[in-house]
Amino acid sequence: MTVLFGIDRLLADPALRKPLEGKRVALLAHPASVTADLTHSLDALVAAGINVTAVFGPQHGVRGDLQDNMMESPDFSDPTYGMPVFSLYGEVRRPSGQSMHTFDVMLVDLQDLGCRIYTYVTTLLYVLEAAAEHGKAVWVLDRPNPAGRPVEGTLLQAGWESFVGAGPMVMRHGLTMGEMGRWFVRHFGLDVDYRVIEMDGWQPDGPGFGWPMERVWINPSPNAANLNMARAYAGTVMVEGATLSEGRGTTRPLELFGAPDIDAKAVIAEMHRLAPDWLVGCKLRDIWFQPTFHKHAGQLNNGIHIHAEGAWYDHAAFRPWRVQALGFKAIRSLWPDYPIWRGKDFKYEYTDDVLAIDVINGGTGLREWVDDAGAEAGDLDALALPDEAAWQETVEELLLYR
Repeated sequence: MTVLFGIDRLLADPALRKPLEGKRVALLAHPASVTADLTHSLDALVAAGINVTAVFGPQHGVRGDLQDNMMESPDFSDPTYGMPVFSLYGEVRRPSGQSMHTFDVMLVDLQDLGCRIYTYVTTLLYVLEAAAEHGKAVWVLDRPNPAGRPVEGTLLQAGWESFVGAGPMVMRHGLTMGEMGRWFVRHFGLDVDYRVIEMDGWQPDGPGFGWPMERVWINPSPNAANLNMARAYAGTVMVEGATLSEGRGTTRPLELFGAPDIDAKAVIAEMHRLAPDWLVGCKLRDIWFQPTFHKHAGQLNNGIHIHAEGAWYDHAAFRPWRVQALGFKAIRSLWPDYPIWRGKDFKYEYTDDVLAIDVINGGTGLREWVDDAGAEAGDLDALALPDEAAWQETVEELLLYR
C-alpha cells in the first residue's frame, strides 16, 4: 500500500487546501521536506498556487548545509522566490514577533527521528507557543516516525528543560510530529488554531517498522544518513555527552561509538556479560575508524557499530537507549577511571554548569547508574520502566494511526 505523507495529501486534495485561500502561508522546512516525487515542498506549494510569503528553517538550516552540532544559520532571502527565510537556530530559537507578522498560517513539514533530543520537536513547541501568542494557525503536514511506536527512556525531570528537552517526555517517544503537536497543545494548555494533515496508509508496525520502504530516505539533518541511524539515534545521541566519538567525521555518524584507547571486542564481550537481554534485536560489530573532523579527528579509533538492520533486527525488542547505556557501563566496568563524560566546560546546547550527558537525558539518573560500580541492569530498568509505561498511557488517546 502506498503511503501518502501530509504534504502529498495537501497537494492532491483541493478541499484540504481550500482554507488556505486568501491566506499568507509560511513553511517550516528542511532538505527532507519533499513530496513523493522528490520535489521540495516549497516548490510544490508555490506551483499549487499557495501564497507562500515566508520560509522558516530549523537547526542545520533550510538547506541542511551545516554539518556539525550547534552551528547557527543566518536569515536570508530565498534566491528563487524572494520571500524571507528566517532561521530558528541562529540569533533566535523562537520565532520573532517580526517574523510572525509575515504569515497567517504556518505549515510545518519536518521529518523527525522520533527522539526527544532531536531539536525539531522543540522547534515545533516554540512555533506553537508563538502562534498562540500572535493568533496564527499551525498545520503539521505529518510524516512517519522512522523509529516507529516503541518508547524508551526516562522522563525528562522538572528543571532539566532545554532545547533538547521540550517537556516531560521519554527519549524515544513513539509519536509523529503531528501527534507530538497534539501533546504540546494539551500539556501546555495552548490556545492555538492547530491542525494535522494526516498521512494516508501509514502503518507504524507494518513493513519498514515505521518507515515506508517505497519512500526514498532524505537526510533531515546532515548526520541522519539512513534508517539504521534513525533507529539507533535514541541511544547513540548520548555519545554527544561523552568523550567517545559518535562517528561524526565518518560516513556512519551516530550509528557507532569508539575512541583511540578502548578495546572494542572487550567492550562488546562485557556488554553481553552485563545485560545480554538488552542486546536482543540488533548486532554489534567491532570496527576501526578515523574521523576527518570532530572528536579524535585524524586518530585511529576502535569502536562498536550498532546494526539495527538485516536479519538481526527485531523492531519490538531493539532498545537503543539501553544498548548505548550498556556500552558506557561496559567501559566503566573494564576501565573504572576512564573519563567517559564531557565536563561542565562543554556548553551543550548553550547550557551552563551542567554535564552534557545529564542535559541529554533530562536528569542525572543514567549517568549515576553508569558510574555506580554496584548498579546492575535491573536498577536502570527500575528507573525507566515506570516512566515508559506512564508515557504510553499519557499519549494513548493522542495517537492518529493505529
